[in-house]
Amino acid sequence: MDEYLLKQMHTEAKTIFRESLRPVNPYGAVKNFVRVKNSQLILGKDGEEQTTLDLKQFDRISLVGGGKATAPMALAMEELLGERVRTGMINVKYGFTEKLGVTRTVEASHPLPDENGVKGTAAIMNFLAKANDKDLIISLISGGGSALLCQPAQGITLGEKQTLTGMLLDCGASIDEINAVRKHISAAKGGQMARAAFPATVVNLMLSDVVGDKMDVIASGPFVPDSSTFEDALGILKKYALKDVPKSIVRRLEEGAAGKTPDTPKAGDPVFLYVSNIIVGSNILALEAAEKKARELGYDTLILSSLIEGETRDVARVHCAILREICRSGRPTPKPACIISGGETTVTIRGDGLGGRNQEFCLSSAVEIAGLPEKIVVLSGGTDGNDGPTDAAGAVVDPYTVERGRKAGLSAVDFLDNNDAYHFLEKTEDLLMTGPTNTNVMDVRLLLVR
Repeated sequence: MDEYLLKQMHTEAKTIFRESLRPVNPYGAVKNFVRVKNSQLILGKDGEEQTTLDLKQFDRISLVGGGKATAPMALAMEELLGERVRTGMINVKYGFTEKLGVTRTVEASHPLPDENGVKGTAAIMNFLAKANDKDLIISLISGGGSALLCQPAQGITLGEKQTLTGMLLDCGASIDEINAVRKHISAAKGGQMARAAFPATVVNLMLSDVVGDKMDVIASGPFVPDSSTFEDALGILKKYALKDVPKSIVRRLEEGAAGKTPDTPKAGDPVFLYVSNIIVGSNILALEAAEKKARELGYDTLILSSLIEGETRDVARVHCAILREICRSGRPTPKPACIISGGETTVTIRGDGLGGRNQEFCLSSAVEIAGLPEKIVVLSGGTDGNDGPTDAAGAVVDPYTVERGRKAGLSAVDFLDNNDAYHFLEKTEDLLMTGPTNTNVMDVRLLLVR
């Protein structure tokens, strides 16, 4: 094998991935969509439809929000508004912080919520409940907000919510399904922050981490009308045949479905009259930046889709089939080729190993391409820098990854069966390590062929 060329392609893949993060940097994303001119707050990109608010009509401007990327979003808003910002309260993942001025930061757990998240969310909800029509609330929402903006509904404990969240993550439920359930066992999600803030004016800036940029799914839509119902949430539990769901949760969902508990606010509810929802960053922007960099490095490029979801191993097989077609016929694009895709897959947990969807994608791909003579590199990485409960963003593999593992006494198939991609790829030195990126727009996958 041409070891030097493969090492070069590993480096190129990592370079392309890093470049994909630039346009979705949350600090820059906010400043691309928000400007302050004299006393006017201007929302929207240059050349596109814009909304303008007169800051003089408000007695108080405050920041709230939650998510992995919320701290740099808050930093951007503090710089834009300066001394106009009176106060701020945000929840972020442990370590995902910035040095802020007046904004209070609560560090909490993700993906499973913890008591810090509950306390921080309660403080935000209490603040919103005191807002009036002279308040301007700037909401800063990003991926991870569902777990970080966590306040269980009355009668449900944090431990019970953690139990169900873990069950939903393990069974392979999609993020839309997980959030539909979480909205209906929460006091803050599914438009309930808008309900608390009414009649204040709210500008809700979102960095999207969901397939299709569905606003009501991003962080479970705390300021967005909820299209899901109690019946939907019950249906999801039945779909995955979840057993031992805490009785308090089942009781709340059943009472809600029976009309005994008010549902989350829907489209047309007056609580959304003064709410503006704006997406400032999304997966497709990352893919376009990756495409531009790959072209600079001499690759013919193709963006497959930013909307890819499904079981990780199935998605990996489809991607590898495209790789083999390129090698065989030069379709859908000739060599040197860089195929780019985004979205977010799911992993149904069957073992007790360590890993995440990106590492599982890469190890599955390594098995599929093992022994191919062509120069192939596959990268899959989470744009937030954390893949599952690990310190890796994902991995970068090639046709010799499986062989490197075999020489170390490891079976790739066995490690896959145990959902233990992390320890296999750690041994083969194929993990992608970026550290926290302070952004989150789902995943970026790169298939390089020379």
